[in-house]
Amino acid sequence: MSEHRAPFLYIVVCAAGVADGVSELISAAHKEGWRVGVIATPNALALMDQEAIEALTGYPIRSGWRTPGAPKPLPPADAIAVAPATFNTVNKRAAGISDTLALAVLCEAYGPGIPMAMQPYVNSALAAHPAYAESLARLRSMGVMIGDFAPHEANSGGARATYNWISVLDLLRPVIQAMRSGLST
Repeated sequence: MSEHRAPFLYIVVCAAGVADGVSELISAAHKEGWRVGVIATPNALALMDQEAIEALTGYPIRSGWRTPGAPKPLPPADAIAVAPATFNTVNKRAAGISDTLALAVLCEAYGPGIPMAMQPYVNSALAAHPAYAESLARLRSMGVMIGDFAPHEANSGGARATYNWISVLDLLRPVIQAMRSGLST
């Protein structure tokens, strides 16, 4: 992180019913001094007000790969927040599958050690699948910080009212404070 700029946070948004609430996380991140860029899974795009989010962040939402030679639309990430983190994304990230831009960014972040926090949003039937617990354990062993969202009842329409967008910032706050204090020493 450069000493002369605010830290840059990638928010990766997955296709879940709460995805349209990502502006809450963007606004909270701005209040904490982050610059923010959004990367969405292809299916998440239809769930969000793209124009409003781009106006709020000042950057285009990324969802597909750029063409060779095209300028990078976002600065490098100092940290990554995945919210909502779906069953699909949790399992694919843990397995190293990068079949979308969002997953490629998440998988590549491991190499340079970019801090990452995920706030899951899954139903209880999916969370009961053994792959989910194994994936969460693997992600934790890789240094990914996992929020405490409890799975909602399957076929209930979700748990929009209890989804905590800010938990990823709570998880990342000590990391970014350590980064900032490392710059001041």
